[in-house]
Amino acid sequence: MRMFYVAAILALGVSSVQAANPVVIIETSLGNIKIELFEKERPETVKNFLKYVEDKHYDGLIFHRVIDGFMIQGGGYDSKQEQRKTRDPIKNESDDKVPNKRGYIAMARTNDLNSATSQFYINVKDNDFLDENKYCAFR
Repeated sequence: MRMFYVAAILALGVSSVQAANPVVIIETSLGNIKIELFEKERPETVKNFLKYVEDKHYDGLIFHRVIDGFMIQGGGYDSKQEQRKTRDPIKNESDDKVPNKRGYIAMARTNDLNSATSQFYINVKDNDFLDENKYCAFR
């Protein structure tokens, strides 16, 4: 099991352990969130996310968008609402293999299907309509 620490009010550190899929721990001021990443189903998405972790992009960032009963979004802004520079967007790998279910992480994007960079969200309930709109969950 490979273990990574993301950190939110996002201060990430990276640690690794043997596992079938990478595991990310997001450390927040309200406790940790442990997420297994589905690398086989979402190879480019997971590679992109882990590169941001490795680069410490998420260190000191916040969940800047929190919608009760929907999701929490982070990966882009610090506590001063200043946005971090990102790499180029990735190709959307959305399909029916990994749904936007409660507790699953997915890539945030604009209306352009292939616009995801560093921002992600965590579903706080099942959001099937996001699957229909091709938002790429990766666990």
